[in-house]
Amino acid sequence: MSKYYLAIDIGASSGRHIVGWMENGEWQTDEMYRFPNGVTELDGHLTWDIESLTAHVREGIERARAKYDLTSLAIDTWGVDYVLMKGDEEVMPCYAYRDSRTEAVISEVHKLISFTRLYRHTGIQFQPFNTLYQLYADKKAGRLEGVTDYLMIPEYLLYKLCGVKAHEYTNATTGGLVNAKTGEFDKDIIEATGLPGHLFGELAQPGAVIGEYKGIKCVLCATHDTASAVEGIPMDEDQPYISSGTWSLLGVKSPEAITNAGSELANWSNEGGVGYIRYQKNIMGMWLVNRLRDCLCPDKDFDEIVAEAEASRFEETVDANAKDFLAPENMKEAFDNALSMKPQTVGDYFRCAYRSLALSYMNAVQELQHNTGNHYEEIYIVGGGAKNAFLNKLTEDASGKKVIALPIEATALGNLKIQYEADNR
Repeated sequence: MSKYYLAIDIGASSGRHIVGWMENGEWQTDEMYRFPNGVTELDGHLTWDIESLTAHVREGIERARAKYDLTSLAIDTWGVDYVLMKGDEEVMPCYAYRDSRTEAVISEVHKLISFTRLYRHTGIQFQPFNTLYQLYADKKAGRLEGVTDYLMIPEYLLYKLCGVKAHEYTNATTGGLVNAKTGEFDKDIIEATGLPGHLFGELAQPGAVIGEYKGIKCVLCATHDTASAVEGIPMDEDQPYISSGTWSLLGVKSPEAITNAGSELANWSNEGGVGYIRYQKNIMGMWLVNRLRDCLCPDKDFDEIVAEAEASRFEETVDANAKDFLAPENMKEAFDNALSMKPQTVGDYFRCAYRSLALSYMNAVQELQHNTGNHYEEIYIVGGGAKNAFLNKLTEDASGKKVIALPIEATALGNLKIQYEADNR
């Protein structure tokens, strides 16, 4: 008799509930619920509607329960963001990582502890939205007074289901607060920045069962979505992967963190995996394309957009990772400002975006080979971007690597795999 597991996979633009079960050694899946997600502007800041997210999580569970007798569930989301708690009360708002509130404190943090020292301790790339800077901004604003806990988004959602507060290792590593060697919160960083030590408890590993919700076991998968996605990629051997969504995460499994000066200079990250380190780099990803679509042609489907991009002959590119593209009010204007020649058609903009992404992938693979001393023949691409044959071809041409595109729900599959293994220990 099959056992049924529920993966709740929430990205920055949408979420999904997928039930999975093993049948003849293969995963079978059934998508039960899908819902939109996105940042909300509140008082000049970008925030998450955490109440809506919680309601969607519960609704999807009920739909799954109506059809399946669920053994367990697990939740994964994007990294770095969190909810502050005073006991059982939330401290609102829940800020989104694209908000600019950390810009005023980054230099102050680096005076207290240099970025080079941070990198040697954590191996985490510099991003203005790293949890470290967000929490320090909260401290400066007085938002940490009386706070008893901070819970990363998936752990917060699990807490709302089962009443247990937990910190999961892979997601905690995304924020620049976990020591890459010990796999625990780094006391030196916490003390240097004056953050309240009681917020940083013991880290649980993927597979831990932390409670129950309506008779369903609540499991910590690799709660950072990319960590679950890497677990869901069916690779014969360790080759570079691109988890292609709002962000593109390009990396490789490594037995240990690589925190040398070359990695710091090239801004590579060492994030937690399931028994390994994910040595990877953030690339702006489908955010560029999605926001261009919002500005230029919100009613066009992506098949039509890709066809127009293929037909275009626009040759100029941009630096896909430039700060100007992180959270512009108008993505079309951001492209116009970055280009010497203004695109003339919708297809020109999207061809520019896709080619710019492919070049970013090429540069990242070259850095990866240089920093690891390894040569790779293939790139595995999963996530929404894996369905884009045009981008895959551009990536193959630019990198000289064989692209293996797997248009599968790799994150949900990795989430399910961890639940299954936890259930069969």
